[in-house]
Amino acid sequence: MTAPDLVDSAAQAAASAQRPSLFRQMLRNHSVTFGTVVLLAMVILGLVAPYLGTIDPASIDPVWRNKVPGTERTITLPSGEDVAFIHRMGTDSLGRDLYSRVIYGARISLIVGLFVALISVAIGLTIGLVSGYIRWLDGIVMRVMDGLMAIPNILLAIGLVSLWGAGVVTVIIAIAVPEIPRVVRLVRSIVLSIREEPYVEAAISVGTPLIPILYRHVLPNTVAPLLVQGTYVCASAILVEAILSFLGVGIPPETPTWGNIMAEGRVLFQVFPHNIMFPGVFLALTILAVNLLGDGLRDTLDPRMAKRF
Repeated sequence: MTAPDLVDSAAQAAASAQRPSLFRQMLRNHSVTFGTVVLLAMVILGLVAPYLGTIDPASIDPVWRNKVPGTERTITLPSGEDVAFIHRMGTDSLGRDLYSRVIYGARISLIVGLFVALISVAIGLTIGLVSGYIRWLDGIVMRVMDGLMAIPNILLAIGLVSLWGAGVVTVIIAIAVPEIPRVVRLVRSIVLSIREEPYVEAAISVGTPLIPILYRHVLPNTVAPLLVQGTYVCASAILVEAILSFLGVGIPPETPTWGNIMAEGRVLFQVFPHNIMFPGVFLALTILAVNLLGDGLRDTLDPRMAKRF
């Protein structure tokens, strides 16, 4: 090794030593910190909902309908004991505790967002890898993806839900299908640039099969972009699920979701705004947290953006 090479190697080693670790870069990014904290708070609320002073979110009591936040009442437990209970967020038009419904509604929204992101990323990654690497198949696959993208997300989801019936699984599939083409296009664009790299051409020249090439050389380069894209898909799925439930074509009304709660409270919004305000705030905070997390991950994982941190 020549002297200039030794100097370059020493300079690169010194730069690597001074560069903060990926975890420290994420901690320095306020978007990642805020998004992670809020998102973890929502997850914890959904998981420990029965232990946060909630009652059955489906319990109907017409006598206590449309009560303002802070209304106190006495309820009888299954054991026969009478205890004081405060409706922290008031009640809806059927007398159900809004606080309990909002907390339990976090479960459905987060489940839908998570599974839609996982399904769309997994399927989109597979199709994008094959489409971007196999040239003759690329045109056929992308025309199908373009056809799906030509249909608005909401209309396609409504059509699929109407065809298969309302339910959590149906809503997840109906929301995931329109998101797949966007993931496919992202992965395809990455593969098109990577397959011309010298190390890929070298692997082809020595007779390496297709699957090992995709797994060893192409797939690792898609992890960071897909991680960021997955957060955006999750946020979009949570919003679309709320829209579908608000329109009455999503999760059944008996299951508490933020969209269902707002749909039931829209009629009396001017008189009892708390029926929409509280679930709306939780929905907005969750989507904001996921989007900020995605922006922070993009800034941290992109070498050009990471120089700022």
